[in-house]
Amino acid sequence: MPDPFFIAEPAVIAFSGGRTSGMMLHHVLRAHNAVLPDDVHVVFCNTGKEHDATLDFVRACGAHWNVPIRWIEYVDADEPKDRWQEVNHATAARNGEPFEAVIRRKNFLPNPVTRFCTTEMKIHATHRFARRALGFDVGYTKAVGLRFDEAHRVSRARGREESGKDGWDLAFPLYDAGLMVRDVTAFWTAQPFDLGLPNQNGTTPMGNCDLCFLKGAGKIASIIAAEPERAAWWARMETIVGQGTTTGTFRTDRPSYAAMLSQGNLALADDSPDTIDCACTD
Repeated sequence: MPDPFFIAEPAVIAFSGGRTSGMMLHHVLRAHNAVLPDDVHVVFCNTGKEHDATLDFVRACGAHWNVPIRWIEYVDADEPKDRWQEVNHATAARNGEPFEAVIRRKNFLPNPVTRFCTTEMKIHATHRFARRALGFDVGYTKAVGLRFDEAHRVSRARGREESGKDGWDLAFPLYDAGLMVRDVTAFWTAQPFDLGLPNQNGTTPMGNCDLCFLKGAGKIASIIAAEPERAAWWARMETIVGQGTTTGTFRTDRPSYAAMLSQGNLALADDSPDTIDCACTD
């Protein structure tokens, strides 16, 4: 049986900065005797709303495993093909600049139905980087860190792949290997370093975009209670007016971020589950 972690080139390994995709990267490196082929590249897409611990973790993975990781951010430009830039740990945005640029470009806020934040900052940014910087066209492989216990997400991703919208073939090494969330926890328990964010029953509440509107309201309220300053950016996105911006909310079925910041205990009553089902992975 072929090793699911052996990735044929040309390929991009999507590294979200979380424990699951970090484990995938480790296993892919092991399958390649610790050295990736010339045309297999690790890509981390920074939105500017990741926790500092996530950025430190991405840097640590590169250093501990001696693997180059390409850091990509959305940047506004007239031509879509130019809406990306390469950064590093020192120069990466930390105040939501890429995310705000996307909102200003679109002139409305993303929501659970129209999740252009993921589309622009991760899916399109990766493809534009692959085409312009790596010389890939279509038909290359993108390895994604979805586990065996995320079969519904794999199925949806396969459906998008079959539509041909993205221009790549998808690989799900963790899914194909039958690995689940408990395997991720066991893996990082045995490592000499880890993501510096709490692991709660195999999930990382503060992972990915800190207060992503797809996270459950109770989880968001808990994060705001711990680090209230993180809500200020989201509240500002809901209220900014002027050129290229709009007013509104990220979702209509819960309080605004400003309301959760001032009355966070009310949001705790709504302990709805996460609705994450996009290119953002843990």
